[in-house]
Amino acid sequence: MLRLLLPGIRIKRWILVAVTGMVLFAAGFSLAADPWWLQVRIYEAWERLTTHSFPERLPVIIGILLIVFGTSAVIYGVRTIIRAFTFVANPNLTRQQLVKALLEWHYPAPKLKIVGIGGGTGLSTLLRGLKEYPVDLKAIVTVSDDGGSSGRLRNGMDMPPPGDIRNCLVALAEAEPLMEKLFQYRFSESGTELDGHSLGNLMIAGLRQISGDFCLAIKEVSRVLAIRGRVLPSANRALVLHARMDDGTVAVGETAITASKGTINSIWIDPPDVQPLPEVLQAIADADVVIVGPGSVYSSLVPNLLIPGMARALAESQAIKFFICNVMTKPGESDHFNASRHLEAVLEHLPCENPFHYAIVNSLPPPSDVMTLYAEKGQSFVELDLERFKALGTLPVTGELLAITPLARHEPAKLARCILERVAEDTNLPEVLKRR
Repeated sequence: MLRLLLPGIRIKRWILVAVTGMVLFAAGFSLAADPWWLQVRIYEAWERLTTHSFPERLPVIIGILLIVFGTSAVIYGVRTIIRAFTFVANPNLTRQQLVKALLEWHYPAPKLKIVGIGGGTGLSTLLRGLKEYPVDLKAIVTVSDDGGSSGRLRNGMDMPPPGDIRNCLVALAEAEPLMEKLFQYRFSESGTELDGHSLGNLMIAGLRQISGDFCLAIKEVSRVLAIRGRVLPSANRALVLHARMDDGTVAVGETAITASKGTINSIWIDPPDVQPLPEVLQAIADADVVIVGPGSVYSSLVPNLLIPGMARALAESQAIKFFICNVMTKPGESDHFNASRHLEAVLEHLPCENPFHYAIVNSLPPPSDVMTLYAEKGQSFVELDLERFKALGTLPVTGELLAITPLARHEPAKLARCILERVAEDTNLPEVLKRR
């Protein structure tokens, strides 16, 4: 403890400020209490300094002022000391996050283990909502993206695509907003090698080169962003998607599949013998809740479940299992799909019975102007057909889950609340509904 007084640590000055504040507070309290002996000493000093009559309430006023100044000095000194220790322990931790951490340490809530499986913007939306509740989060992210910045890094550096993983890391981040903006920043210098690259993707790629391991790179970035939970790639190598269309042709690669005009009949991955990470299988086995979706059926959800061992782990898990249906259809993947067809497309690629207990379905159509914009891209609102879900053995749970934005997407807070209300009812743990 005495080492805190060593030169250069810059703690002594704030200890002195706090101690001085305590002395001022004590003196002020003594004056405000108006003891007779102190009154006499003050009166004698007053008589020596001036010929004016002595104000009766002067000691009380001075005492109150000393109490205010002393209290302020104590608060400022102690707060600065705490801030110094906190910054050394975690430079990215804000004051609000520190208070949350202290509250959770003193009043720990039962933590459900929740695993989300998917990719794209859908999984990051889910994580953004769930992280506000007392749950232990793990995200299992697809590694089949071959377009944009992720595709260029994947092909040029022979690594899994980092884009979807980056989005999930940012969704779980508790770092300063500036750090999140930096991580999501995308270069737009036309004609340069950096054009189109995301800074976060480049950071993950650089750490992967330094450490020699993609998963270790994700861990290091997770520490920098102070994420709440853990992000895991479904495999430690990139996957190539193959889709057989209704006309018999085969499209290779996620970008080619999405751009195809035909209807997808089946999809498979290459290499077919790729192995999931042991941490992924363990996370599913230990989970209390497993959530698949939201996300593009064939490019974000199914690829994860095609990895050998993943479907079996999902079927054998004792967790409550949710499937989240998309809000809008996706051209080239889910044209004209209604809600239950999204689930059926996933089940068609599983070597087991339907493992899902619940299906979360948004019941609120987007505004007409938003629908018009999506219609121009060949997308439409996913219509509800709840009876078909029941026939499949999955109970539909509906709600107005749409975000009020120009994009027809789930609102993270509404989606998380909808899921956790059902979980709280099934597990008899209403504490999980208390936000952090």
